[in-house]
Amino acid sequence: MTTSDANQDELMKLLVSVARSDRHAFQTLYNRMSARMFGLCFKLAGQQELAEEALQDAFVQIWHHACEYHSDRGSPLSWMLTIARYRTLDLMRARTVRRTGGEEYLEHLEDQRGGPLDAELRSAGAAQLTGCFGELSDSQRDSILLSYYRGFTHDELAQALSSPVGSVKSWIRRGLMALKRCLER
Repeated sequence: MTTSDANQDELMKLLVSVARSDRHAFQTLYNRMSARMFGLCFKLAGQQELAEEALQDAFVQIWHHACEYHSDRGSPLSWMLTIARYRTLDLMRARTVRRTGGEEYLEHLEDQRGGPLDAELRSAGAAQLTGCFGELSDSQRDSILLSYYRGFTHDELAQALSSPVGSVKSWIRRGLMALKRCLER
């Protein structure tokens, strides 16, 4: 048995114990996996605070759903990293929505003068772009945002999204084509 197999077996035993609400096993699992999972969250988010929040959410999800893990879902390590990845992406999306939400109130002041963001938002087409991003699939939106705003290479995206490089390239290409069509309307 290789070291990797032994580690996977140990993680599997810990998950089984966590599924039985064993707090000590959960603490052990956290101690073994938190640094690696935090690294993934931080690489995706680029912000320590958001990465910490995603890590906490991921472990809460692992605590509540450990009984749902089955080996046909991949190795325990992959399953936990996938949870961390999706929690990070969900939080990034939620923060984007919160940041862009409420802009309609800044477009015009009460006396109907242009608001402080009026010219900037209109010239950049930010509201339209945000709406167009909402029309993309999650995989297209995530691929584009991580590629263009976080600087991920295709290989890094493939690893972060647990998908083949060809799929990632297609998501980006199709997503950009869809954005172009949407912005031309």
